[in-house]
Amino acid sequence: MQDTALREKLRKIEALFAGAATPGERDAAEAAMLRVRARLEEIARSEQPVEMHFSIQDQWAQRLFVALCRRYGLHPYRRPRQKRSTIMVRLPRAFSDQILWPEFAQLNDVLHAHLHDITLTLIRDHVHADTGDAEEVAEKG
Repeated sequence: MQDTALREKLRKIEALFAGAATPGERDAAEAAMLRVRARLEEIARSEQPVEMHFSIQDQWAQRLFVALCRRYGLHPYRRPRQKRSTIMVRLPRAFSDQILWPEFAQLNDVLHAHLHDITLTLIRDHVHADTGDAEEVAEKG
């Protein structure tokens, strides 16, 4: 996947969760972010923020989740002695369930697929063309 194609796919995912109604809106990432922030404020008026605990093992997924939180004005943190895979955030549960986590999951899937493609291409081009699994052989009896 080309870099520009990846960026466009990420913008479309963001626009989906921001509630974009027209193709022109989908191209406006800044406007989409502002709409998501507005939805967060709307949800926060009717629902008290709670401290939520997220456990994300993959370091790239952690960075993505923290960046997404910060994009929406949230403050991700970790308490002393918590594992690096732990990310704490105070936010309305509905925002987490309806917007933040689903958007993160979709973005994470797209980025993992992109990283997978890049890695296979580099291995094929610079190590060996056959990137398939090791063959399975019968045990010696």
